Amino acid sequence: MPKTLVIGDIHGCLQAFDAILQAVDLQPEDTLVTVGDYVDRGPDSKGVIERLIQLRDQVKLVPLLGNHEEMMLDSLDGKIAPYGWFNHGGVQTLDSYGFSGDPKVIPASHMEFLRGLATYHETETHFIVHANYEPTLPLKEQPSDLLRWVKLTERMPGPHISGKQAVVGHTHDREGQIIRSPHLICIDTYCYGGRWLTAIDLESNDVWQATRNGELITSP
Repeated sequence: MPKTLVIGDIHGCLQAFDAILQAVDLQPEDTLVTVGDYVDRGPDSKGVIERLIQLRDQVKLVPLLGNHEEMMLDSLDGKIAPYGWFNHGGVQTLDSYGFSGDPKVIPASHMEFLRGLATYHETETHFIVHANYEPTLPLKEQPSDLLRWVKLTERMPGPHISGKQAVVGHTHDREGQIIRSPHLICIDTYCYGGRWLTAIDLESNDVWQATRNGELITSP
């Protein structure tokens, strides 16, 4: 049976990402949803984006837009001052590209990928967004600030009108714990900060986790 796998905030932790990909052994008919925040803070944002682009030819990839990709694009497009991104991990991202003053060091294929990221994904039983949501609004009407910026610690949403369980990232748990409630799962388990990256199979509820150094710590 095809599986739907959701992976939390990667933040440049390519070794953790690769360890999980190897462990789950995705097939072409499987769907991989990534919740956003591929860049910033961790050591290899470039490598993470490259891996995601490769995955588009291997599985049904649904990459979502996180607030860090939004900051990156807004900074490179001149919509916000660069330091607004630099202060939140942008320096590490540019370092991974070997930046020395020319933003064109970021390949056009990477920029195209970032500009094409989705805002949400929905299955028969779940919906996935980067950060948060308004319970009373359909997904296509959700405010962008809620989808990408508002942490669960600021605003814990109730059950969504769809009746589906939400899967989110963005609100990291410093102990690396998955936040669970009957209507919501948060899988940002603070990989860049020394904990681990989390993946969950929505059908089986199996969980895989790996440290930023690529050590698998949880099996199904």
